[in-house]
Amino acid sequence: MDIYEVLKRPIVTEKSGKQSEHLHRYTFEVDVRANKQQIKDAVEQIFNVQVLDVNVINVRGKQRRWGRIIGRTKDWKKAIVTLAPGQTIQFFEGV
Repeated sequence: MDIYEVLKRPIVTEKSGKQSEHLHRYTFEVDVRANKQQIKDAVEQIFNVQVLDVNVINVRGKQRRWGRIIGRTKDWKKAIVTLAPGQTIQFFEGV
């Protein structure tokens, strides 16, 4: 899998913003097939930072209604990446 296929999008919420400021943790939506090593390699190569830890959460899709039809949203994977002290990802700064 290519490193640009691993990371899908950043997750920008209040919680992820506080984690990035104080704990140097950044949150991404990643491909469901990606493992921790692939996520670590992708973040290090794309953003040129040193990754200390990767935590992965599988998020189950929710049940949704469209009129009389009941369906589900897709399952997805979330990764919380911890960087070395003093390093930041400029993409998240000021958001």
